[in-house]
Amino acid sequence: MNYKSFIAGAMAFALAACAAGCSEKQSSDSKQDTNKETTAPTDTTTAEEILPPEPVEATDPNTVTFDDGVYDFVSTRNEDKDCASGTISVVELMGNKMLRFADDNTVPLDGKVQKVIISATKLLGNEGAAKVRRIEFDLYAQATADHLKTDDAEGVRAPGWIGGGGGTVTAKDYQWYDFKEFSGGEYNFETSGNVHAVFKFLLADDGQCWSEDMEDANFLIMRWGIANESDMYIDNIVFYDEDGKSIPLTYQKSKMEQFEEAAKEKASQAKAEFDEKVEEAKAESEKIGEEMKAEYEKAVSDMKTKFENTKADFENSEEYEKVKAKIAEAEEKIKDNSAKAKEAIEEASKAIEEAKKENN
Repeated sequence: MNYKSFIAGAMAFALAACAAGCSEKQSSDSKQDTNKETTAPTDTTTAEEILPPEPVEATDPNTVTFDDGVYDFVSTRNEDKDCASGTISVVELMGNKMLRFADDNTVPLDGKVQKVIISATKLLGNEGAAKVRRIEFDLYAQATADHLKTDDAEGVRAPGWIGGGGGTVTAKDYQWYDFKEFSGGEYNFETSGNVHAVFKFLLADDGQCWSEDMEDANFLIMRWGIANESDMYIDNIVFYDEDGKSIPLTYQKSKMEQFEEAAKEKASQAKAEFDEKVEEAKAESEKIGEEMKAEYEKAVSDMKTKFENTKADFENSEEYEKVKAKIAEAEEKIKDNSAKAKEAIEEASKAIEEAKKENN
């Protein structure tokens, strides 16, 4: 039997059967079923609209993520009349650590601008700051009150429209340079999604950028058009050079350096705890020594007191009086015998003197 011919024939038959089945199904589907209830198409956008926003994760290794909690390169600007007043810190928002400008809402919403200053020199060093031609970051907002009025409702707890801009002082005569504005649209959730902002030195060839001679190259991030009481969040700051490459962050330490610092900190804590225990043991030992000394001195004092009391008791007893009387009697006898002996000696002396005279 020619097995190859048999297999080829079987495959051809199977393909023909499949083709026939498909054509029958298409014909059946093309006919309208009058008994079947028709339904409107599913609105897929509804499900997407009700999903809350999610934070953007960093993809570049030279990103300021604030995951380490460090923000000593950030400051607020509140000396201007329109500046919002508030504090900065690193907090977790939607499971991601970010820099927060917490607005205390002492400045009215109308015309208020939230301002944060970022020091590029502290992040990149003077040499790195001079290479910057583009800055990118993500900005978020979270409502802290339900005072937003929208076309559909009032008293909404959402930040509303999000937008702003920024600027910096450049090396060319220290002139102020405005970056392009950014906008993120309208947000209906309590916490917005990210608004990705891009600041560019478009006039860098003309010297409108930073230089190594600048002591503190920094830039200002501003959020304006604030429609409701809300805090501003910043994350994922990246600096790029003229070739579009991200610039390494000088403040970030390697994993080994972080491990070594953590180990040193643990060792320092252990030593401090050990020294504390030693001091406590020393103090306890001195305390016990003082207590033992006090107990010894008290015991000696009690023995002396007991001896004196015993002596006094003996002197006041009847036996002591008897002994004392015998002693006195003995002393009298000694005195009497002494007087008699003295008298006898004197008589003997007289006799000797008289004998000498008679012999002469």
